[in-house]
Amino acid sequence: MKTILFFFVITMAATASQAQRSTDPVDVVSRQLDAYNARDIDKFLETYSDTVKIYNYPDKLLMDGIENLRKGYEGFFQTAVDLHCDIVNRTILGNTVIDHESVVFDKNKPRLEAIAIYKVSNGKIFEVRFINARTEP
Repeated sequence: MKTILFFFVITMAATASQAQRSTDPVDVVSRQLDAYNARDIDKFLETYSDTVKIYNYPDKLLMDGIENLRKGYEGFFQTAVDLHCDIVNRTILGNTVIDHESVVFDKNKPRLEAIAIYKVSNGKIFEVRFINARTEP
């Protein structure tokens, strides 16, 4: 009985570990969103390639590389205590995940509505393009 229980626990742990390392674009972007909402900079960065590029749509480069991404988000995660992103709609096409996001930065201010276009390769987000529009609460 102990042997069966041991193998069950090992199998469950291996399955959970594989799920966390999934290269499926939807899984990668979902893990990124979970880490964003938890304001966990390390887990957030695990989902990005070292050479990630972040743009304001269509082609205004905002950030380039994982270290600049860390610099851009680390302090933000520490200070944005109300930070939370909800997915309004998601579209998947191959390695591209397009999310309509509704983001709260400060619960006393209007939400930000945005479209985020994530490109994923080899289990990492290598490019993001944002389209933003402020809306009333």
